[in-house]
Amino acid sequence: MQSFPTSLLNGYRNFMSGRYADERERYRHLAESGQSPSTLVIACSDSRAAPETIFDAGPGELFVIRNVANMVPPHEPDGQFHATSAALEFAVLSLKVSDIVVMGHGRCGGIRAALDPNAEPLSPGNFIGRWMALLKPAAEQIQNADVMTQAERQTALERISIRNSLNNLRSFPDIERLEEEGKLRLHGAWFDISTGELWVMDPETRDFVRPDV
Repeated sequence: MQSFPTSLLNGYRNFMSGRYADERERYRHLAESGQSPSTLVIACSDSRAAPETIFDAGPGELFVIRNVANMVPPHEPDGQFHATSAALEFAVLSLKVSDIVVMGHGRCGGIRAALDPNAEPLSPGNFIGRWMALLKPAAEQIQNADVMTQAERQTALERISIRNSLNNLRSFPDIERLEEEGKLRLHGAWFDISTGELWVMDPETRDFVRPDV
């Protein structure tokens, strides 16, 4: 039998003797009462940008959806399999979260590939290619912006992708309704892996600014 990754077993051992030991009662309470997080974070699958770490969240505090490039597809009730939409629906209708944060990050591999028209993984026949096609119109516009450097294009698309996902969130009827009723708030955020800086989107100007923390 193939051995389970040793690094994970070592990490579990540290978890049991550290965090779990310190928060044993909290875990037991969550097991009995269920989860009731108030915030949903839609983040990238990138191993360097874990929301629970960035926001120093404890067990039960965040409901997290992670996928390539932290994207939200438009509302498409077509009978196909939609993992992100299913998790989103659960968070909004069952958990009744009050805040949704779409959090992108710097140096995103998915965004970098979207800017490269010759990137092999983005073949229309691949899962990743079809997924990243959500950004194709914006990527093509940025690719033609000769006044921008490649690094500037990357950051621009990372942030445009967040705005695009926020627009797609509002294509879900329940989310649109709850936001209009003041029961749900939508937010955008961008995390710079290299500096640890967090930028949040101003809801009025849609610019990304540094919060006072």
